[in-house]
Amino acid sequence: MKIVAVILLVVILAVLGRAMLQLVRGPSGSVQLVRSLTWRIALSILLFLMLLVAIWQGWITPHGV
Repeated sequence: MKIVAVILLVVILAVLGRAMLQLVRGPSGSVQLVRSLTWRIALSILLFLMLLVAIWQGWITPHGV
């Protein structure tokens, strides 16, 4: 579960980097930019829900900082 979360974080960062490059290179209203940011939001929500389920199921435990 932890490996999947780390992989998702890396993918989220890669998509965010791709969106940044599209923002710098082209017009700000580009379809590719919107699509990249939509993917980032969807992956972030997926990661958040996955972590909530993992905590609820007891697969991972928060350390209580």
